[in-house]
Formats: sequence, C-alpha cells, structure tokens
Amino acid sequence: MASKKVTKYELVDSIYRESHCDRADILFVVDKFLEGIKSSLSCGSTIELRGFGTFEPRLRKGREKARNPKTGEIVSMAPHYVAAFRAGKDLKQALYSLEIKDE
Repeated sequence: MASKKVTKYELVDSIYRESHCDRADILFVVDKFLEGIKSSLSCGSTIELRGFGTFEPRLRKGREKARNPKTGEIVSMAPHYVAAFRAGKDLKQALYSLEIKDE
C-alpha cells in the first residue's frame, strides 16, 4: 500500500481547519500530549487510549551476535526496552475496512 506520510504539522493543520482554534495552541497541546506519552513510557508505564490503542514498553532480549545492517559488523546487543503499540478495537475495524489498492 503506497500511502502518504502525515506529519505532525499536517495533523495540527487538520485540527486547525476543523476547530478554528489558534494554531500555536493546537501545536502546544499536541507537543505536550506526545511529551506525556514519551515520559510515561520512559517511566515504565502503559498508556491506554480507549478506542485507539495501547502504548507500552517492552523488553527486548539482548544478543551475543547481532549484525550492524549498515556496516555488516558483528556487535553484541544489551537487553533494552522498546515502545510497542497495540491497536484498539475501533482502530482495527477502521483499518480492516480500508480498500486494497493495486500498486
């Protein structure tokens, strides 16, 4: 599926067109929302947004032999956390009904 990327500023502009609030205020709220998600995940908390999905920190196991894809060099990886997202029921249903386009 060849889809267009949507940037944070395009989202802010979309909200602006629908709400007619000040763009700077919308950008401030979006930035604070994303900061809140980042700080909660970095503290080990799970963020549940009903109808949308759940963000959670997941522990990735370390590996003795991993490969740097850029250089091909063998490196070791320590265990570390990554951000994981699980789609909620409403989001899953919205994506399920997407029309499949031939490329």
